[in-house]
Order: sequence, then structure tokens, then C-alpha cells
Amino acid sequence: MKPDDEEFRRFVAARMDMLRSLAYLTCGDWQVAEDAVSTCLAKLYVRWDKVNSPERYIVRMVMRAVVDESRRPWRREWSASEALPDVVVSDQSDAVTEAIRLRHALRQLPAGQRAVLVLRFYADLSVEDTAAALGRSPGTVTSQTVRGLATLRRLLVADDIALVGQPEEG
Repeated sequence: MKPDDEEFRRFVAARMDMLRSLAYLTCGDWQVAEDAVSTCLAKLYVRWDKVNSPERYIVRMVMRAVVDESRRPWRREWSASEALPDVVVSDQSDAVTEAIRLRHALRQLPAGQRAVLVLRFYADLSVEDTAAALGRSPGTVTSQTVRGLATLRRLLVADDIALVGQPEEG
């Protein structure tokens, strides 16, 4: 075991949940999120001695991996079962219901806007840190933040209107 192995293990243990959550919020699929995080951690391990800021490096790698994966042609294919309507089971917890609504709306955003919003508001990164993590300019991050929030608001308002029009179950 190399001397840095223990340091790497501590790094991974401290950040694994956050990295998986970031990836999941960006792509909406736990399997893709797990794969992206695992692959990126393996790549980081190989370069561990050469990376100055492993926190920024791994966030950037994971976000790029998730966004790149969502662009792959087979990700755009839909199975016949996905066209069937989902059975909606209402949850009595307002917080859980709101989180589900927000996650559903977030999944409807383009991958780039979704990645920016997750990093800015879930990971609480600055515009500059988000730009560095995604390899974009701060201006692009700002414009994608504005567009993403506007689209998110529109989707949530449309969802509110749809919910008001539904008859209550009794």
C-alpha cells in the first residue's frame, strides 16, 4: 500500500455521498451516477499525486462524465414501456412531494443547464467554481443559470396549474 492510499480513502469516504448526489441530480439515474463517480474516482486514483486540488478536479470530472453520458446516442432512445403513463402515488409529506416535483422539473432541462443549476444551488459553488468544474466561461454559467431558472420556474408553475385541475381523491 502506498503512503497516499490512506489519504485517498479518507478523501473518497468524505465525499462519496456528495459526488453521487451531484451526479444523480444532474442525470436523474442512480446507475449512471454510480458509474460516473466510480469511473472518475478510478481515474483520480491514478493521478492522485499529480492533482493539486482533488475536490475541484473530481467534481469537474464527475459533472463532465454525467453530461457526456447524457449526450450519447443510446441515451436518447426510449423503450416502449417508458411511453406508458406512470402511476402517481401522492405522498403525505410536503417536503418529499416538493423534492419530487423539483427533481422532475430539473430532469426536463437540457443537460448543461441542469449541471449548472445543480452545481450552483445544490453544491453551492460560485459562478467561477462552476465554470471551472464544467470547463465553461463564467458568462456561459451565468446565462445558463438565468435560462435554467426561468425554465424551471415555468415548468413548476405549469405543474401547479395541472395539479389544481386534478380532482382530489377521496
